[in-house]
Amino acid sequence: MAHILIWIISAFSIMLMLFRPFNTSEVVWVSAGALLLCLLHLIPLALAGKAVAEGLDVYLFLAGMMLLSELAKDYGVFAWMAYLAVKSANRSSTRLFTSIFAVGVVVTIFMSNDATAVVLTPAVLAAVKRAKAPPLPYLFSCALVANAASFVLPISNPANLVVFNSTMPPLHRWLAMFIVPSLAAIVITYVLLRWYCHNEISGRCNGSTSDVHLSGMGRICLFGIVAVAIALLIASTLKIDLGLPTFLASMTVTAIVAICSRSNPIRLARQISWSILPLVAALFVIVEAVKSAGALLLLHNMFERSLHLPQSGAALALGIAVGVGTDIVNNLPLGLITGATLRTVPLQPMLAKVILIAIDLGPNLSITGSLATILWLTEIRREGLDVTGWQFFKIGVIIMPTSLVFAILAAWLI
Repeated sequence: MAHILIWIISAFSIMLMLFRPFNTSEVVWVSAGALLLCLLHLIPLALAGKAVAEGLDVYLFLAGMMLLSELAKDYGVFAWMAYLAVKSANRSSTRLFTSIFAVGVVVTIFMSNDATAVVLTPAVLAAVKRAKAPPLPYLFSCALVANAASFVLPISNPANLVVFNSTMPPLHRWLAMFIVPSLAAIVITYVLLRWYCHNEISGRCNGSTSDVHLSGMGRICLFGIVAVAIALLIASTLKIDLGLPTFLASMTVTAIVAICSRSNPIRLARQISWSILPLVAALFVIVEAVKSAGALLLLHNMFERSLHLPQSGAALALGIAVGVGTDIVNNLPLGLITGATLRTVPLQPMLAKVILIAIDLGPNLSITGSLATILWLTEIRREGLDVTGWQFFKIGVIIMPTSLVFAILAAWLI
């Protein structure tokens, strides 16, 4: 009975986070679910506390990225990026779409998919406002590329680190395993999204062409973003957790900007959407409860049964099952559960590779599939826009299965 209650409460929490009854913040419903699990003693307080503590690296990473985002927004980096995007598009909506998608690929690869959601999305909003273009095709580009390009490098998605943990392949081996499937996923996502949004991006932009120059403080912020990207690559190479280097680099940049501009950093801190951190912490509690309710055993049995199938059939079956599973429970919790399960089953390397691809690509089906899409949704809501779960699903149901199958086939061929 207790296990059934855990599954029900967890499922309802995630559904309410998606639909936001009474226009209530996402964090309210997820936190309420985690708190209810504790109050009903469905998860021991000590275990819940441990789950929250294990998310420290993710909290530091997100805090650093949100801090950089606010700095860049305050000191005109986003306005400057918007100007460059509109200028390079030369009044073509299609070129603007391609430019934004390409920037999203680069940001995701070197700064993670969460950075694409937190740092790039406001820049894209500024760009489309400047170009006077319909915003949704370009915003969907940010959300979908954040997942499609998120397994080019280990640092491209925190879920990658969660899945592999101490068994993380060296960088050269990672590239040999994932570079071709990544390229397949990126290209398929771009082609299908461009086709889906053809009507909206077939016209011309009518934005202002007046020059925008980056200020001295803006240059420091931009340098800080590049420094964080370098710090993440170094940390990944040395197999160091990404959260602390990201947070320290962001704090250093903030301190330099505050001193040089003689500004109050507390004002900046007030602008950050700190509710993201308790939302993530609550997700960690929920996944720990679900693990105790038999999720590990279910996955263990599923993985073991897959070993008795032909490898091609097992790859597709596991890929689809895990991909859809990310949209039911979110890919970060599923990555935690899957990573723990992988270490209990002697899976073939090909199947482990497929599972990682599905963890990263699966969230392109629903708006709550990954932390990156939740962050993306939060960012656009802060700007007075909104995207419903149905709007996202209509695009995702075309793009996710196709890109997932092509990425698995690409992984199979190399």
